[in-house]
Order: sequence, then C-alpha cells, then structure tokens
Amino acid sequence: MIEIALTKAEKTSSLPIGQELVFGKIFTDHMFVMDYTTGKGWHSPRIVPYGDFPISPAMLSLHYGQAIFEGMKAFRSADNRVWVFRPYEYLNRFNRSAHFLQIPQMDVEDIHTALFTLLALEKDWIPGKPGTSLYIRPLVFADESQLGVKVADSYKLFIILSPVGAYYKTGFNPISIKVEDKYVRATKGGLGEAKTPANYAMSLAAQQEAYAEGFGQVLWLDAVHRKYIEEVGTMNILFKFNGEIVTPALNGSILGGITRKTVLELCRSWGIKVSERQISVEEVFEAHAKGELEEVFGSGTAAVISPVGELTWKGQKIVINNNQTGEFAQKLFDFITGVQSGKIADQFNWMEEIKG
Repeated sequence: MIEIALTKAEKTSSLPIGQELVFGKIFTDHMFVMDYTTGKGWHSPRIVPYGDFPISPAMLSLHYGQAIFEGMKAFRSADNRVWVFRPYEYLNRFNRSAHFLQIPQMDVEDIHTALFTLLALEKDWIPGKPGTSLYIRPLVFADESQLGVKVADSYKLFIILSPVGAYYKTGFNPISIKVEDKYVRATKGGLGEAKTPANYAMSLAAQQEAYAEGFGQVLWLDAVHRKYIEEVGTMNILFKFNGEIVTPALNGSILGGITRKTVLELCRSWGIKVSERQISVEEVFEAHAKGELEEVFGSGTAAVISPVGELTWKGQKIVINNNQTGEFAQKLFDFITGVQSGKIADQFNWMEEIKG
C-alpha cells in the first residue's frame, strides 16, 4: 500500500465564484509528485503545494522528448457528491503510453490511490455548474541531466488539477474542420497511439494554418496514402452513415480515446450498428453526395462530443446536417454528461466516487 507524505500549502486559495472558468488557466493548491530512479523504482510519493520544479538545462526530456501525459475529469453532482469518470481506463492508457516512450511502468493501484487522495484534499475545487469539471493532468518526464540520446535513469511523475469550463469557446456547436493533406502527424510503428507531447507539437503547424483559414480543427489523414481518415487534433472522429456509426479502427497511429470507447459501448448497448474500419475521405464525400452522410462528430475527454458542421478537403466543402448539431450527437452528449453529472443513472459503472 502506497504511503503518501503530505505537506499542506501555507496559504490556500479557493475556487473562483462568479468567474467564468476557461480551460487550463487556474490550478488547485496542491499536486502529487513521485520520483523514479533506476535500481530503486518509483519512490517518495508526496502531496505538496502546487509550484514550479527546478530543472537542469541538460534535462533529458527537454532535449529528447521522453515524456507522457494523460487527461481525465472529476465532476460534482447535484447532490454534492464528487466523482471521477473512468479513472482506471485513463491510468491504464497512461501505462501504455509509458511503454512506447520506454518510461518505467507504474503501479496503477498506487497511482489511483494517489489521485484519489489528492482529489479528496482538493474536492472543494470541483465546480458544480453545468458544463464545468475538474480537469486532471498526470504527466511523467525524464529528469536526468545528461546530453546524449538514451533511456533515462530518473523520472518525475506529477498530477495537477484545474477547474475548467467548456473546452471550445463556441460551446456545443458544430465546428468546421479542414482535412489536412500537406502535413502528417503520425505513422504506424511511431508514436501516434501514445499520449506524448511530440504528437501535439507535430499538430501545431497545420492547426495554426487551419485557424488562419477560419477552421476550428484539423482532420488528419494516414501518412502513407494520404487518403484514409485517422483522427482530429484533439479528438477521435465518428461518422453516421444511414444509421450506422463508423469510426477509424485503432491501427497503431491513432490514440485510443476513452470517450471514443464510451461512445461505441453506448451505441452497441442501444442496438446501433458500429463499424471500426478504414474510411477514405473520398468515401465520406461520396456518401454526402448521395445523401447517406447523416452526422459527423468528434469524441474526446475535453469536449466530450463535438459536432462537425463542415468538412473541407482540397478546396471542396461539404455541409453536414445543415451545419446544425445532429440529433444523435446531441443524444450522446446529453447521456454521457448526464451520467457524469449524476442526472442519469450510471448503469455502466463508469463513475467512481471520491470519498473523504
């Protein structure tokens, strides 16, 4: 059983009242920290006041990118109970990412205990207003100081917490997406299925160009053929063709989203046909021309469900569902957020209560 040392902050703050929460700008008073040293393993688990780390200019992760992270959420229900959405799914994915970056595996039960201990201490920071939550960010980075490409011998793991509002400023409204045909984000055998900073750095150039052109997001195509759909910069992508939900299969270059998994589980429980397979961008545009493309939406931890109103590829634009939020995307959003907020019974056991 992990024993966690606690150092409380001398001066504590509180959740801003009456202030609109933006994404990832405010942080709670405390954070969890743990270290790894070769030969000693993971050690020195502690909760300390939120603050900066002293780092060496020669720190390996700065130079060679050996780092991983996760993102999950905690919620406050109407009856003032507090819950985390699918924590083990996220923590197990954290370890899968560690494997790809050659970061030592973590004991999921220990990290779960650490997380829930931190959340119990900071539970007053979990907002209760509809559309808000407490965003949870675990991260591991190599903190060994040495120049030279190698697997590090020391690491630091931390968990920080941030009360957040909606991820998109536009709220739950359809976004316009540019299908990217110049840049490539990931390839099979690479880091595409790991949640590592390199994946997000690689997306920035295309994303900035898309913003400048008036788009909200970028849809990535496969690196080899430049024709098969993979994922959007911050979420997985799903299509509704004649009542069937179709999404790209997890092929080694796509992050296995927990919300994606949740959506597919829901669809199957509702008796809706689901296919995980290769989808070409031509197929999507042809289905639209035939009137068979009913809805397009993304799924991700931050935004939950994000309806897509427009897709543009090589100068061709299609408008989906008259650029309105689709009925099915709305149903998914209402159900998942309803479970997260406690308004809908958790028949799938997705939520875990924070005690203490």
